[in-house]
Amino acid sequence: METYTTRNYETHLNYAFKPLSRGLLIQLHLRGPGSHCGIMENNRITIQKKHKRLLKVLKNGGRALVAFSGGVDSTLLLKVASEALGEGVLAVTAVSATYARHEQEEAVNLARKLGVKHIMVTSGEMDLPAFVLNTENKCYHCKKSRFSQLWELARVKGYNIVLDGTNADDHHDFRPGIHAALDLGVRSPLNEVGLTKSEIRLLSKKMNLPTWDKPSLACLATRIPSHTPITVERLKQIDNAETFIRGMGIARQIRVRHYGATARIELDKAGLSNILGFGVREKVVGYLKTLGFQFVTLDLDGYRMGSLNPTDTISSDGEGNEQPSD
Repeated sequence: METYTTRNYETHLNYAFKPLSRGLLIQLHLRGPGSHCGIMENNRITIQKKHKRLLKVLKNGGRALVAFSGGVDSTLLLKVASEALGEGVLAVTAVSATYARHEQEEAVNLARKLGVKHIMVTSGEMDLPAFVLNTENKCYHCKKSRFSQLWELARVKGYNIVLDGTNADDHHDFRPGIHAALDLGVRSPLNEVGLTKSEIRLLSKKMNLPTWDKPSLACLATRIPSHTPITVERLKQIDNAETFIRGMGIARQIRVRHYGATARIELDKAGLSNILGFGVREKVVGYLKTLGFQFVTLDLDGYRMGSLNPTDTISSDGEGNEQPSD
């Protein structure tokens, strides 16, 4: 069991309650200097209980079709669903120009490793004017289209429910796609049992899932500023640019924001340093210009999720409308 050592307590306390994010309370046993607190143990027990509740929810739901992107959340959901339902689960990945190529490949490999039936379907959001016009509610129209398609597939193949990987933290952000799921009766078991993103990562690590520390991902359309039309050409430019930078191994979190002739690169902290290494910057600039960008800029603020959102829609954790497809 991992523990933290408490130090320098002037007053010995038998119990204290520490508020955590999302209003969760956890009990700490503080017995003065040099003692151990029970936060890690209590957190472990809480996650175990939620895991058991998740298994029960999935078993009670019956045969399930899981919307599977290969991200942190949907991978855990698929793993537990396969434990609960065995052959009664089907993973479905929606593919379009908005979905990065390397994510498609990872989804296929993950489903194979989990031993779950998996199919890819072509989604039609690029045919929806309400989506390609790139309004603030584009995610709603995309998700509504995709979930409608998944429900039709579920009925044809004999599955009772459609599940997605929305977690308990997601409702604190601006995510129109969640409303589409609710409108169409898509269930979100991770949210139903109260699993937060950090808990999902911890449980994923315990279950030896390779996605436990995978960076958050989002559809490529989130790289284009609102009200700038979403086109296949722009999405390909973004995908090719991010794939090239990722292949250089300089950063884990990468976003190339598309401003017409200008590419704005956001990288994690390590990436901000690495891109300035000998010859790296020149290679990145050179390649992105072959894609059609005239100007290539580096955002010195670094990577932050939802940086293209209106200020009032960005939550305290920076998620905003860059809706993860986890």
